[in-house]
Amino acid sequence: MRRLTPVLALGALLLTALPAHAADGPAHRESYGTKAPYEPGQSTRTYQRPPAGFEPVFTENVSRHGSRAATGGEDGDLVLALWDKAEQQDQLTDRGEEFGPRVRALQAAMSQVGYGDLSGRGRQEMRDTATRMSQRLPTLFAKIADEAEKIDVVSSGQGRAVDSAGEFTGALAAADPALKPLIGATRTDKDLLYFHKAAGGAAYRDYIAHDQRLKDTLTSIEDQPRTHEAAYSILRRLFKESFVDRISDGDRVGAAQAVYNLYAIAPAMSEESPDPGGAGWDMDRFISRADAAWFGYLGDVEDFYEKGPGFSDSDITYKMADVLLDDFFRQAEAKRAGTSDLGAELRFTHAEEIIPLAALMRLPGSTDPTAPDEPYTYPGNPWRGASVAPLGANIQWDMYENDGRYLIRMLYNEKETAFKPGCHPIERGSAFYDLNELERCFGRS
Repeated sequence: MRRLTPVLALGALLLTALPAHAADGPAHRESYGTKAPYEPGQSTRTYQRPPAGFEPVFTENVSRHGSRAATGGEDGDLVLALWDKAEQQDQLTDRGEEFGPRVRALQAAMSQVGYGDLSGRGRQEMRDTATRMSQRLPTLFAKIADEAEKIDVVSSGQGRAVDSAGEFTGALAAADPALKPLIGATRTDKDLLYFHKAAGGAAYRDYIAHDQRLKDTLTSIEDQPRTHEAAYSILRRLFKESFVDRISDGDRVGAAQAVYNLYAIAPAMSEESPDPGGAGWDMDRFISRADAAWFGYLGDVEDFYEKGPGFSDSDITYKMADVLLDDFFRQAEAKRAGTSDLGAELRFTHAEEIIPLAALMRLPGSTDPTAPDEPYTYPGNPWRGASVAPLGANIQWDMYENDGRYLIRMLYNEKETAFKPGCHPIERGSAFYDLNELERCFGRS
């Protein structure tokens, strides 16, 4: 979530004004937004069987990188500067006394991992997802090994995406060493997997930087009394009332947001915590569930309007994802045509690509934009960052063939998922779609 107000003057203000890991249950998960750690959406024992005679011949996916450290230390630096000043003035609450050392330990752990880099949990998420893929498609990977088909691996080129690819393919090779020589070196394609920063995202970047309606909408939703109430509540858990009262209202929001951001990233760092098998970082001691939920909602507001379904009269936030959807079709069509020697196409990217692709494909939770005069709210819209694009989020197409007919099954975060309305499965309730039907439905034929 972006900073609502500048906080650079916070330190000067206080100089002159003298007198863990949270539970990951469903009710709590939404408050992490797109920093929610990955959870597979379906048990491997409950997938539909393909129709009789159909065998898997190809699989392709796109995956967000796994859980990571924060991309920078600004939030920790801000709250620690505030905490140090409060400690000097004897203005810490009992809970607040525990907060500074906890944040310093979390900062040290993230620095050791590398800001923006995969955490231990993120590496394990990638390995586990790959292992489940190989368990779902044992005959496919046996065929790939037997026929020496290639496994193509491509990433955005960003470190955490490259490392995710390495962990994922390493797990595939560990499951079947015969696959190792068939797995290509991870190549970079920014136009495909970092399109929001590539040439195809120029109009999108202009929208983010200059669209006044976007700015006004975000401001009107974020700058509500509830935001200021939650900010005051968060800081009062840590600091005495007189200390919080000396912080300007706008700077309170910036400081409280920094506390929230540390809370939200802590689960991703669970393996680096002092108690990885128990309470972890226990950051929910320092922010109430209600306040975390509000700041989580504000983070979802920004992602919804800047990356997701957005306004109902515009497709600027997700139109550029067509390059990635086109590649899914292109790879499947090449396999059908017999012009591809690939057994699998594996792609690794970021939330900025997964979220618009989900909106473009109208995946569950990403079907409803908002009217310009109707702001995005939780009661009025199903979009949730923790469900649409958690850390490690993925979309997978499995391709099956029988006597020249090709079927596609889609998994979204490993859950069998229907294609958008208007696409007809081979029979009612089936997870399988004829490739010809998908081409018709998506306007490719």
